[in-house]
Parts: sequence; C-alpha cells; structure tokens
Amino acid sequence: MTHVHVHGGGAEAPRGKDTPAVTLVATLAIAGALAGLLVASVYQVTLPTISRHRATVMQAAIGEVLKNPARWDTLYLQSGALTTSPTGERGELERVFLGYDADGKVIGAAISAGEPGFTEVISLMFGYDPATRQLIGLKILDEKETPGLGDKIEKDSGFTRQFAGVTAPVKPVKKRSGSDPAEIDAISGATISSRAVTRIINHAVEKWGPLLAARAQGARP
Repeated sequence: MTHVHVHGGGAEAPRGKDTPAVTLVATLAIAGALAGLLVASVYQVTLPTISRHRATVMQAAIGEVLKNPARWDTLYLQSGALTTSPTGERGELERVFLGYDADGKVIGAAISAGEPGFTEVISLMFGYDPATRQLIGLKILDEKETPGLGDKIEKDSGFTRQFAGVTAPVKPVKKRSGSDPAEIDAISGATISSRAVTRIINHAVEKWGPLLAARAQGARP
C-alpha cells in the first residue's frame, strides 16, 4: 500500500493587533494639547518679563528721541482725537507720547511707527515738534535689513543723527544741497532701506501731525 504524504506550508505566525486609527488620532490630539498647554504656560510665565522689557525699551526710546524730557504724557487716539483719559480698554488704542521740559512747556511728541523695508518691517520712533514740523530725534527700534548695507539705518549713528532738526516731509537724497531743510543723506547702497525710513516717518507725520496740532489748539481736526 502506497502512503502519500502531504507536506503543509507550516503554520502562519500570529498577526499582531492593528492599532485602530481612532487610537492614533486620539494620541496625536492628546500630544498636541499637551504641547499647546506647555507653550501657553511658558508664555504666561515669561509674559511679565517680556512686558517689562518692552516698557523699558520704550521709555529709553522716548527719552532719546525727545532729548531727555522732564516728563511726558501718554496720549491715546480715540474717536478721532487725542486724550489722556480714554474710555474702555487702553491696550488696543494707538498712542503717542507728549514730552515737556522742566517748565511744563511742550517740547514735542514721541511717535512710534513701522512699515515694510527691503526685507522685513522696520520699526522706529522719532521725536516731532508739531509747531515747527521739525524732527527732534530718531531711534530705530527693530530692523532685519541686509547686513552691511541696509542695517546701517540702525548701526550708522551718522544716519540717524542727521534727522534732528529736519523738516517733514523728509526727502532722502544722494547728497544734501544744504539749502533744503527737509533733505537727509540716503545710505549709499541701501537706498531702499533709507527711503523706507523716511516713508515711515512721513506717513506717521501725515497721520499724527494734524491730531497733535488740533490738541494744541484745543479743537478736534
């Protein structure tokens, strides 16, 4: 009698259980929530320090562009006019800072503004006398312009110093004529950055100048 042996392929290894998609989604959601909570917690812890630093930088800039005033008032823009006592939340309101000398005489306003430069937004503050339309001083607060060229708007003190006494609207030129009080020397090789600074100043003067003049006259524009 012939025996026929049938050889099987062997038993298959047991398959591991597949992780349900809902479990993966839930895990990712939990991880994301924890990460978000961590970021929020760190932000809340560091917020007071950041706020104090910003306030210190702002105060130093006000003193610099107004040539060390004896004191200053914060003026808030509300309902088309400037006021020291706005209604509601102050945090969302735009503001300028009105400086006084030791005798209580107004010496000018410190105005902060920012617009795109060659690469990113340029933030600056300048002192402005609305009575004469002259600038008192200029401080670049933040810029990310091209190193060695555009960043000279901040690093070249000669560029910022020349704005003191200039009449608005400011005109950037290759070389000042000496007869136009509105002219400043643009930085060679960084014309776009130089023009961005003057554009920011001129736009800010156009906006805040009439408001400051109206407040000085005791009337709304």
